[in-house]
Amino acid sequence: MKKIFLSLITVFGLLVISCNDKTAGTSTGLSTQAQKNLDASREISKAFGSGDVSKIDSVVASDFVDHTADRGDVGRDSLKAMMVMVNQAFPDSKMEVLKEFADDDYVYTHMRISGTSNGAMGMPVGPYDMRAIQVTKFKDAKAVEHWEYMEMGDMMKMMAAMSPPNKPDTTKTK
Repeated sequence: MKKIFLSLITVFGLLVISCNDKTAGTSTGLSTQAQKNLDASREISKAFGSGDVSKIDSVVASDFVDHTADRGDVGRDSLKAMMVMVNQAFPDSKMEVLKEFADDDYVYTHMRISGTSNGAMGMPVGPYDMRAIQVTKFKDAKAVEHWEYMEMGDMMKMMAAMSPPNKPDTTKTK
């Protein structure tokens, strides 16, 4: 009788634990919310690569804020315009996800971005290859905030390739 009772308690305990496990039923080990955030992040990346912004309303909040490069752009329409502009300036751009992590609030993506610049957006004409970390905050599976950090070595290479601004000649006197 004791063995049956202990077996029933063990089975019941395992059942309770599995029902409370956030990762139960997911093949990735992520909670349902984290998986939704990751799926939304991937949809945003696809839009950057293709220029097709038709699905952005379903994965980005209307009051979305992009903190990248201190632009502080606000609104989903601003993001859509940026996606179209980036796709036109870098039509052969390729984004490769090196590593990504997601939880119920954020998606962190380490990516490699490569392609050819046509000289738009301040980048020198020619090939580019850079790595960046993107952090996106989500609420209800919609992106609400975004930050991007480029690896310092890549940023320095890009800055060195850019032509310096015209400076006034201060060696001449009147």
